[in-house]
This record gives sequence, C-alpha cells and structure tokens, in this order.
Amino acid sequence: MSDQSLDDRRSGPCGPADLRELASTGGLARRAACVLGEERMSLVREAYEVVWPVVFQRITRRVEAGRGHHTCAISVRHLADGCLDGFHDDVEAVVEHVLTHATMPIRDLEAWVASRLTVATVDAHRRRRGQRGALQRPRLPKWLAQALGNDPWPRELATQILVWAGVTATAGTAVWPVDRWAQRRAEVTGDTVGADPALVRREIETVLRVMQGRPAWYAKYVEEPMGRKPIVAGMLLGDEGLGNRPVPASVRDDRRERAYTGLAAIAVDQIAARLHRGDDVAVITAVTVEVLGLVFGSDIGAVDLDQPPHGSTAEGEAVAGLLADPAAVERIVAAVRAIIEPGNRL
Repeated sequence: MSDQSLDDRRSGPCGPADLRELASTGGLARRAACVLGEERMSLVREAYEVVWPVVFQRITRRVEAGRGHHTCAISVRHLADGCLDGFHDDVEAVVEHVLTHATMPIRDLEAWVASRLTVATVDAHRRRRGQRGALQRPRLPKWLAQALGNDPWPRELATQILVWAGVTATAGTAVWPVDRWAQRRAEVTGDTVGADPALVRREIETVLRVMQGRPAWYAKYVEEPMGRKPIVAGMLLGDEGLGNRPVPASVRDDRRERAYTGLAAIAVDQIAARLHRGDDVAVITAVTVEVLGLVFGSDIGAVDLDQPPHGSTAEGEAVAGLLADPAAVERIVAAVRAIIEPGNRL
C-alpha cells in the first residue's frame, strides 16, 4: 500500500483516525460520531487503552482498598469477578464519555480523562441503577424520613438499603453487607461498643418493616432490584441461618494469608515508586519502614473485622515490633531489594 493510500485510509471523510491526534485537534467526538463498523471499533479500542489505566489508578484501586479488598487493589488481573465487572462498567462509561464529549483540543489526554471520571461514572451508575429498577439517586421520600424519626442512623441505614438494592454487588451468602454497615453505624452514632452486627440485623428488619408500609413503593424500589442481584452459592441459607458465629479458623487463616499477600504487593509497588536508581541503603531503608508502617499499620485491622472483640490477633503490633528491630528491618530491606531490582519484578 502506498503512503498516499495509507494517508487517505487514515484520514477519510471524517478526518484523521489516530485517537491522540484527534484529541489534540478537538475532533475526537466528531470523528467518533461519524464513523461506523470497524473504524468505530478501532477508535473504541484506542480509547480503552488510554482509559483503563486511569480508571484503575484513580477509581478502582481506591474503591477496592476502601472495601478491604487488598488483593483486588493490586492490579486488574487480581480483581475478583464481581470487582472486575464493576471495573469494566466504569471503563466502558468513561470511554463512551470521552468519545462523546471530547470536542475541544486536548493536549494531555490522560489528564483530561482523569478530570472527567466522576461525571462519567456517576452518570453511568445512575443509568444502570435505573435499568435495574432502583432509584437513580437514592434519597429518602418525605414519608419515610418522617416515619423513621429524627435519629440520623435509621435514616442513614434506610439510604444504604436503597443504595445496596441498586448495585450488582453481593454480600457473599448474606443478603445485606451487615459488617460494613456495623462499621458505618459506629461512624454515624459514635458508639463503637454498640456497633454489633446482630444489632444491625435487627435494625435492618425494623427499617424494612417501615418501608413495607408503602407496599407498591417497597416492591418497586427494594424487592424488585434486590431480586435482580446475582445468586451466590449458599445464599439460600439466609443471613440469619449463618448466625453470629466467628469464621472457622481454617477459612479465617486462608483469608488472612491472601489479604496479607495483597498488602505486601501494594507495599512493594509503593516502595518501588518512591525509589530512584542509585539510592543508597539508608534511603531504601527509610522508605521501606515508612511504607510498611503506613500500609500494614492502617489496613491490617480490616482482615479480622468479622471476629468478635478480642478474637483476633494483634498483627499490627507485631509489624510495629519488627520495624523497631534493626536486625529485622535489615532482613526486610534485603528481601525488598531482591524483589524490586531490575529483572526481579513480575
């Protein structure tokens, strides 16, 4: 193929086909609206390659860490199925937003994409909620707020129920994410002692009974969207059927090991990002101690949140003890250097 014919094929009647060139000239949205078939798919593929790393770094990693999904926060290939679905939903939403709204010259495409993440994903999230039959913007109707009284926690719990009904996420074999809401209860009420999952289950039932005072409303915005959630093996046991028993030790140990492996991977990534070629041992040691203290000190408690008070081990204190021991720090730094030196990273 001659250079001239290649130029003609790339430019065509709608302008140049390269995504970044189109963005820089302000013609990306016009081109996306103009082309069809394989040309459109090619543009979408290019947009995906730009968008997905930004979405993962700016949205997915933060969300997964906030959920306590430390392994999912490592990389896209570590995402569990449900988390991966959410990631793809966000990427698809941002790609569509880029191809629709990139109407001005854009010099730094990644930076512009980052600035549009919230608008693109929130709009798409609301559309998906509407498609599932849930409220697009979960807000309490006046009658429900009045029926729940002036206590802010029942109102917050009712809002969380409406939010939960409209997402595809599940709570394992349970119907509701009771442990997460118990943490939220402590934040709202300031009562850390009374934030008991069994109490939250009873409060959920109370709020649901109030909602059921308007049967048509309850069926439309709670029952029907909840009925569209994926069915998890074992869910028929029911939340109450599981009781308030601690997780068996073998399961708990396996989950703890996976969580710590995820935390360690995050720590290594952070250490590598802060170091520069040629840094001496003192710098590497200081960075390693700081990062390990931040990662394990802040997130390690999430591993045993399903255990009763005093039922979990004090791994956070153990890590702090290791970081205070020069000999242990020396061994840790040697292990970190072996991982992050060129040729050793996966």
